[in-house]
Amino acid sequence: MTSNHVTSIILAAGKGTRMRSSLPKPLHSIAHRSLLGHVISTVQTARHTAISVVVGPGMENVTEEARHHAPACAIYVQPNQRGTADAVLAARDALTGYNGDVFVLFADTPLIRPETLTKVSKALDEGAHVAVLGFEAEDPTGYGRLLMDANGNLLAIREHNDATADERAVRLCNSGVMAFRCPDLVTLLDKIGTNNAKHEYFLTDIIEIARRQQLKCRVVSCDQQELLGINDRSQLAEAQAVFQTRARLCAMLDGATLIDPATVWFAYDTTIGQDVIIEPNVFFGPGVTVGNGVHIRANSHIEGATIGPGARIGPYARLRPGTELGAHVHIGNFVEVKNVVMGDGAKANHLAYLGDGSVGASANIGAGTIFCNYDGFNKHRTEIEDGAFIGSNSSLVAPLRIGRGAMVGSGSVITRNVAGDSLALERNQQIQKDGWAARFRAMMMRSKS
Repeated sequence: MTSNHVTSIILAAGKGTRMRSSLPKPLHSIAHRSLLGHVISTVQTARHTAISVVVGPGMENVTEEARHHAPACAIYVQPNQRGTADAVLAARDALTGYNGDVFVLFADTPLIRPETLTKVSKALDEGAHVAVLGFEAEDPTGYGRLLMDANGNLLAIREHNDATADERAVRLCNSGVMAFRCPDLVTLLDKIGTNNAKHEYFLTDIIEIARRQQLKCRVVSCDQQELLGINDRSQLAEAQAVFQTRARLCAMLDGATLIDPATVWFAYDTTIGQDVIIEPNVFFGPGVTVGNGVHIRANSHIEGATIGPGARIGPYARLRPGTELGAHVHIGNFVEVKNVVMGDGAKANHLAYLGDGSVGASANIGAGTIFCNYDGFNKHRTEIEDGAFIGSNSSLVAPLRIGRGAMVGSGSVITRNVAGDSLALERNQQIQKDGWAARFRAMMMRSKS
């Protein structure tokens, strides 16, 4: 029977010196979410009931990130990094007297799926006291080896540096992720010593200790990609590639067409509807929802935006946070939209900046239109009501309201509200001087000769 109480201990104390960064390793990101955020999301989706995060001294930014994703999580500090068992024991207070399942995960292993954690829980349900997540590696060099008996029981985990030649030939490798359903985990952890090449307290030693107490230890296998650990920027890029491949496949299986999948980049929370067409070189930042039947043309950049069904975006469009587009809205080439709500059927097809405001249903924004929203100190809103028509090359100086069905003549600078169904013009009188251009050219030719 699955335990009703599952606590996850996420080890996030590593600074990640090989990242060559002032930023702690758990705070580096893939798909616009930190590595730590990915792991927390996974255990939350797997319905683990409590989360503890182990950090190093002075890692307040990691603590802040953990609580951003899991406000109720417990934070423990590992004063000195003396191995993985020592890190788990930093959370001793969370384990003492605790009778539920315990998972140990790592903040730098962000690709594990919730379904895989569910498989580990199933192994505990089937009688294992300790379950270890493992994988078959083509090249196991550097990994701890999972040593099994003929009945499929886990006998020991041997670190690479401590393994014999025969043990190094084993390709079944340890991911580091473990789960426990045993009566007194703290007592087991306290028995771990430092008799190894690095003289550290290795969590892996708990297997042999558990077996001496007649506890059952099992291995749950999964794809090696899920267990990719990140220690440097190259592995960070590799994890990003794995995430994007997953996201692209998911979008296509859910009914979207990606013309060139490898050139489309998703965020961790991108939501794509059915019958969406996405052309090459489209980038999604966080907070994007795309409705059914949307067509996003090439080279568009979209973040923090909601796109209604049947909309047409791009090419070369930029949608910034706060953008909300209704059904069948058209946003064309080199149009930038920020913090604007556009009603159904509204259009801005060419070379415009729309910032801070609203555009009513079926309104038309001409090429070269600018919402002049910033006065050097504060942002102001431009409100365009249903059916209004804004002529090309117009500057709308906020705060401003253009009434329903009103028209603004091309080239106007509008600084005052425009009543509905009226025409607003702001232009200097055109002056024509006949023959002036011919005389000017003749004068310039004489000067050059």
